Amino acid sequence: MRIAITRLPDKGGDDAERCARFGHACYPVSPLRAEVYPDAVDAFLAAFEAGRFDGLFFTSALPAELIGPHLAGSGQRPRIVAIGPATQAALTRHGVGAEVLPSFYSRDFAPHLGAWLAGRTVGIPRADVPNEALLEAIREAGGTPAEYRVYGLCRTDETLDLAHADAVLFTSANSFSEAVWTPRANLLVCAIGDVTAERMRETGVEPDAVGNGSLEGALHALEGR
Repeated sequence: MRIAITRLPDKGGDDAERCARFGHACYPVSPLRAEVYPDAVDAFLAAFEAGRFDGLFFTSALPAELIGPHLAGSGQRPRIVAIGPATQAALTRHGVGAEVLPSFYSRDFAPHLGAWLAGRTVGIPRADVPNEALLEAIREAGGTPAEYRVYGLCRTDETLDLAHADAVLFTSANSFSEAVWTPRANLLVCAIGDVTAERMRETGVEPDAVGNGSLEGALHALEGR
């Protein structure tokens, strides 16, 4: 199967290798592009160097790539959590160890850390999109979220190249909502997880497969299709 995977430009990472393990080929398509906010990155790093964080939560691979190179050589040792294996791999490439949530959704962050959050501050470098549920869950657990919106997501307005794809995998709800594409009868449509699947269903698109929030989970969901 040849799978088109929604990714930021030049951010396909090890998708090809992971798809090959399932016997598939893949290529990236980009409904969104990232606009990095250098001032916000600098502000986060200044707070990190000042020792203001007891923990860090990386909700996607891009902030891990932006921040990771500055963490490895630091004397700071906060608890570092990655939302999923791709984000963990981005940190690992920069020599930074991180634990991964048992399921790959930001809603699971506070339950995973539980009582550890009480009295602690968590730095969260992330996209410029609202996620008040995450911040409130940390507060309810007795912690203090320190959110830094270090990049924005902008629509590319490019029509997705799906002419030679057997399947398209939408890796986030926004990548689906902002995509310019044309469904066709022989094209499988996959959601990386249930949040993306719900966004799809809101527009009348029923996904052919729904993963568990990770690429591997989505590939498993596509097996036998």
